[in-house]
Amino acid sequence: MTALEKATGDVVLKFEPFVLHVLCQELQDAQLLHSVAIESGFRNSGITVGRGGKIMMAVRSTHCLEVPLSHKGKLMVSEEYIEFLIHVANRKMEENT
Repeated sequence: MTALEKATGDVVLKFEPFVLHVLCQELQDAQLLHSVAIESGFRNSGITVGRGGKIMMAVRSTHCLEVPLSHKGKLMVSEEYIEFLIHVANRKMEENT
């Protein structure tokens, strides 16, 4: 709260989702990992094949959060709401784990 009170610009609470990049030797390895990731709830996962044939599997979570808290130095939400957002972000972090 002290940092928010001193802010002169815009402040945003942002929680980034989990991302794991795995370099795979074979496409079938990436496909197997992709299936496991999707079945485990990582719905934004995908496979990328580079120009040189490099196969990259990205396991991505959908657990993101981005909420503006202040604008031009003016706090736009209550302390109670910020505490609620922190609880939500912490819960998302636990889900990522």
